[in-house]
This record gives sequence, C-alpha cells and structure tokens, in this order.
Amino acid sequence: MVTAALARFYTRQGLKVRVFKAGPDFLDPMIHEQASGQPVYQLDLWLAGEDECKRLLYEAAQTADLILIEGVMGLFDGKPSSADLAEVFGVPVLAVIDAKGMAQTLGAVGLGLMYYRKTLNFFGVLANSIASPRHAEMIAQGIPPELKYWGGIMRSNEISLPERHLGLVQAQEVPDLEASLNAAADVIALTDMRTLPQLVEFSPTQPEALSPMLAGVKIGIARDAAFSFIYQVNLDLLERLGAQLVFFSPLLDQTLPDIDSLYLPGGYPELHLELLQANLTMKASLQRHYAEKKPIYAECGGMLYLMESLTDQHGKKADMTGILPGHAVMQHRLQGLGYQTAAMPGGAIRSHTFHHSIVQAASKAAAYGERLYNTSAGEPIFVLNRLVASYLHCFFPSNPYAAAQLFKP
Repeated sequence: MVTAALARFYTRQGLKVRVFKAGPDFLDPMIHEQASGQPVYQLDLWLAGEDECKRLLYEAAQTADLILIEGVMGLFDGKPSSADLAEVFGVPVLAVIDAKGMAQTLGAVGLGLMYYRKTLNFFGVLANSIASPRHAEMIAQGIPPELKYWGGIMRSNEISLPERHLGLVQAQEVPDLEASLNAAADVIALTDMRTLPQLVEFSPTQPEALSPMLAGVKIGIARDAAFSFIYQVNLDLLERLGAQLVFFSPLLDQTLPDIDSLYLPGGYPELHLELLQANLTMKASLQRHYAEKKPIYAECGGMLYLMESLTDQHGKKADMTGILPGHAVMQHRLQGLGYQTAAMPGGAIRSHTFHHSIVQAASKAAAYGERLYNTSAGEPIFVLNRLVASYLHCFFPSNPYAAAQLFKP
C-alpha cells in the first residue's frame, strides 16, 4: 500500500508514474495499476532474465517521470532478491519498515539494511504502521545520523487493504479503493517523501525480433473476477507473435467467442462455484472446443475449472467442465510455492507456482516441472490431445517459441 500511495501521490502532482512489481505477483499490480493509471509489469531476474527486465525499464523510462518498483518479501530475501534487482539497475532503495512492536530499534534495523551490502544504493527508511505521535517520537530518537529517515505512516484502517488466501483481495473487489488510495496519498504528503532521489539512467535495448508464429490466430482469454492472474507481458508477447486476443467471461458469457485457441489463466474459481456450475452453455461450448481438438492452455485456477468438480475450503462442491478427468479440492494451507521450469510440449518455459488446492487427477502427468532450488518433484503437467494444463504460471518471454506452440492450431 505504501508503493500504491506513492504512485497516487505523485500522479496527483501531475507526474506520469510507472510501477513495477518485483517477483511473480498478480494481485499487487492490480492495486498499482489503479493507483497510477498505467499498466504494471513484473520484474524478475530469473523468470524474465536481465535483458527482458532491462527492456521493460528502458521502455517505461521513455515516457515516465517516475518509476517505482515494489520489492518482494524482505530486501535480501530469496535469490534473486529485491536487492539483487536494485543493484543490477542502480535503482535507489527505500526500506519500508513495519514499526509494530519496536521503537528506537527501527534505527538499528535500518542501519543494518544500509550496511549489509555496501554496493547497494540505499536511499533511506520509512517507518510504517506507527501507533501514536509518541511512538513516532521514539522512532525518530533512535535514528542514527548517517541513516536518512523519511518519516513515518500512522496505523490506519482507512488505508489498509483486505487479504484472502492467495494475498490481497483483487482491486476490482475492494470497496472504496479510490478513497483508500487518496487517503494513503494524503498520508505520504505528511512525510518527507516529497523529495525524489537523483535520476537513474537505463541503457537502451531492443526487443527480440520475433517471427509471426501466431499470425491470424484468434486466442480466447478468460478474464473476469474468477480468472484474472495473467502477466501483461504474456499478452504483449502473444500480440507480438501475431495473435488476435479476444477476451471473454466464463462467469457471465454464455458461449465462447469465435476463436482458434483458448487461454484459461489462474484466479479464484473457488469463490464463484455457483455461477461457474450454473453456466451450462459455457461449459458445453468449452467441451465442444476440446472435442474439436483445438488448443487449450490452462494455468492453476484455469486448470481447476477444467476438472470434473471443485470443492472449496468450506466443503462446498460444484461441477466444473469435466474436460480434465479428476477432482480438485481447496486446502486450508499452502500446497505449492516457488520457481519451476515447465517442460511444455514446445520446450522449457520458466514459471512459478502458488496454490492452496490439490488435484486428484485420473490422467497420468505427461511431465513435471523442475524446481529451481531443490530436487523434489515439481508440479504435474497434463497433456490430453491439444489440452495443456498445470498449476504452473508460465512467463512466456522466457521461451516465445514454446509459448507459441501452446496456441498454434
């Protein structure tokens, strides 16, 4: 929310703000897009690679007055970490530190972050979730002179965001999100964050030349409250490959549009069981598409929709399309997380997994994802006729050829 607050604050000053999200996150970018009014892309040194991240930053810098990159987890957590990304591109780092349960110690934490990696361009610290004016005074007392302190944000329900099992509630579902963003921007105005760091220069880069492997191919893409976890860069790549993208809603539309191939991204189908079950004509349209051996690519929640049934966390069960034999059941704890390389029919694509469900599939997996950091079995990849389905969220630019093969008739 601090990143979104900064985006809204500077947007209100008349600046064009572009926001990026470090790591493979779908939900935070929805908030940032509304806060800035600009498209939001993920920056990930493993999923995308340094060259792709460089291209995205350089292109944004051509028109943006300010670029904000929200980190992931702690500054040095993971490999690659937010610090790695900042260091590669020379971007200054503002550490947002949760002040809950500490006072003067916040200065010590900030100083440790500042000196942990001396090659990092450390801009300073901002205290978050301050309980009272007295708490703010105590924090300020503990800031050492060599650490730049940009002020603090008071704890407030007015600017907090609701969460559920996969993270933040989707932007389109948050009541009064505009009011919250404006209130958060007002809070930023009370800090010293009205001062921007020095300019950062990004090197020019050219996008990879791609052959129009999907020229003339119409790809239907599910996009609504149930299916919304999709990388914008994936859509951009499909268009660069020549595809025509046609969006539809499995919740509200009665049939598929006139398409050659189908893309079912992840999302929250478990929150819309009744509507998905009741939309019989859409399910029949999907079944015809599969029977005609037209390409279908389904990720995570999209795969759950293709199962015979889906059971939510409260035990409520609903019939899905029945294209992929088996059943899916939501769990109360995280079941899969991390980077994997997806062995897709056209080649390896870098991907990420994050889910709270399990599938009891009747079909044998055609392949398994290869985990980046351990040797345990990765996510199963199911291939039936022209259907490819998995829990894995693939980052298409990591292998444009393999991505094209998923949709090529």
